[in-house]
Amino acid sequence: MVSIYAKYVGRVFDNRYRIEQVIGIGGMAVVFKATDLLMRRVVAVKILKDEISSDEQSVKRFSNESKAIAMLSHPNIVNIYDVSVRANIKYIVMEFVEGITLKSYIERREVLNFREMISYTTQILKALDHAHKKGIVHRDIKPQNIMLLKNGVIKVMDFGIAKLPNAETITMTDKAIGTVYYISPEQVEGGEIDARSDIYTLGAMMYEMATGKLPFTADTPVSVALMQVNETAVPPRQINPQIPVGLEQIIVRAMEKNPETRYQSAADMLNHIMRLKENPKIMFKENKVIKRREERKEGKPHHAVSHSMFPIIMGVTTAFLIVAAISGYYIIDTLFLNGTSKKYETIEVENFVGATYTEELANWFEGSEYYSLLNLEYSYDDNIEAGRIIAQEPEAAEKKKVLAGKQRCEMGLTISLGKKTVLLEDYTVRDYREVKAELQKLDLVAKVINVYSDVYEIGYVVKTVPEAGAVMNLRDVVELHVSKGSDPVKTMAPNFVGLTEVEALASVIGSKFEVGEVTYVKSAQTVGTVVSQSVPAWTEAPLYSAIDFEVSGGMNYSGDGKTFPYEGETAALPETEPVPDVPSSSETGGETPETEWESETETEANIVGDGNSSSSAPGGHIIITPGFFG
Repeated sequence: MVSIYAKYVGRVFDNRYRIEQVIGIGGMAVVFKATDLLMRRVVAVKILKDEISSDEQSVKRFSNESKAIAMLSHPNIVNIYDVSVRANIKYIVMEFVEGITLKSYIERREVLNFREMISYTTQILKALDHAHKKGIVHRDIKPQNIMLLKNGVIKVMDFGIAKLPNAETITMTDKAIGTVYYISPEQVEGGEIDARSDIYTLGAMMYEMATGKLPFTADTPVSVALMQVNETAVPPRQINPQIPVGLEQIIVRAMEKNPETRYQSAADMLNHIMRLKENPKIMFKENKVIKRREERKEGKPHHAVSHSMFPIIMGVTTAFLIVAAISGYYIIDTLFLNGTSKKYETIEVENFVGATYTEELANWFEGSEYYSLLNLEYSYDDNIEAGRIIAQEPEAAEKKKVLAGKQRCEMGLTISLGKKTVLLEDYTVRDYREVKAELQKLDLVAKVINVYSDVYEIGYVVKTVPEAGAVMNLRDVVELHVSKGSDPVKTMAPNFVGLTEVEALASVIGSKFEVGEVTYVKSAQTVGTVVSQSVPAWTEAPLYSAIDFEVSGGMNYSGDGKTFPYEGETAALPETEPVPDVPSSSETGGETPETEWESETETEANIVGDGNSSSSAPGGHIIITPGFFG
């Protein structure tokens, strides 16, 4: 994966945009951090992936995004600066936003507090209101498409499947599968989509912010999509009783299945949000549209109800007579005819546990005169293969009275799904700490492997092993290859062992390494001799990395490792020539002429150290006190 995107790093598009590093990977595009050389600013460049750049529908969606954002100008919508869809490389230049997705923030916090929810929802609604007034419907509002900046500002992104004014509808089939947790019922059913579809998806997102849970979850995306159409989410306050009643009312109304009973615009919903912000204890009046719909469901007439009791009395009397007649028939049949009209049998329930539930078995139940399959449940089981029956109700050997072909023994079966598996997501270009937390929630084990990368930011996942899409069993290990930045330039470490401490110092200075920690040890080597080094000789290490030394303190050394074993002694580099006398200032009229050795000494002293560990000697040589390293 690195090699695929690394080819762009360092390139300059249209003599203007220099690509720096990958900051995000989506289904159809890769986002890079880049520098606008003309405007001298950091930007984000979104490049259409090579493998889909020839796909007409993908290019259309890519172009659609640029058109949508170009029509908008709002502080809560990411800005677009430039577009290029002519050449082989198709890209959009956008505002560089430094922050995290709202999805990542929700996963960290689980449940957002009231103040945060109101702030983020307000900003999103303002962005949607602006877009809707321009005739643009986002159609993919979800926390993954919302960026949260460090200062709390919200930015709405990814208008790739937005509906533009007077534009033909873009097929939702391929996109819907990835967003079923927030998708509106009309999008699932292929119905008419308008601004109210964005209201529903925002309501689903608010549900997650308020409860820490998605409104609907199931084993497959298709099941979740059907739940969006047919099911009603658990009321938010049943999950989190701390949220205000008014907030629950807003969420429930936004998530109404029928667009007619939702908020009709972002402005309407924003009005309720602002009223709730002013008074968190507010309770909104019942939605009259919803009330009328419920009345129609229950068959309640809208005209005045008749006060005549005669129809009611007649209905009750008739029902009573029918029940009495049926009951009398059963009593007579049982007491006087000994049940001769119906032959009940007592059966012993068969054992179905361990059998494989197949279409053949299902057909057997359907044709049986003694059994009917009332309920099927599915459960994960680490020890029983998928498809096997692991429980039944009633249990085997129980006695049941049945009437052949009419009153059957109603069975409930539990079928094994086998080991619970997890479909590995694409975790690349994400902070490895977030990924570790997600994997832990999925009961997977994360193993971090640090690797060098010129493309990915430090701390971001470069790749996973196995790759995205792999089917994982619980407690399986997932390798996270995490960027530790660019591979540093390395150099060969010399051999310092056997040198004196002073000689080693001189060698370190010239070998592009730094002196690390020096420890004195008991050793048979001559006092002051280097006996080991932390970076082995003749191996490569990064430039200017520190090398630790162990120096001999002699056979009798008993210090703490830091105390110099021959305190008071000095060692000096050998002098070469005697130093000429220098006239005093009084002899030169108050001025001391600069001499060659003075200049030379200053230069060497600056190279060696800070002046506290060494001193200059006549002749331009440095006197080094043993223990300089320590």
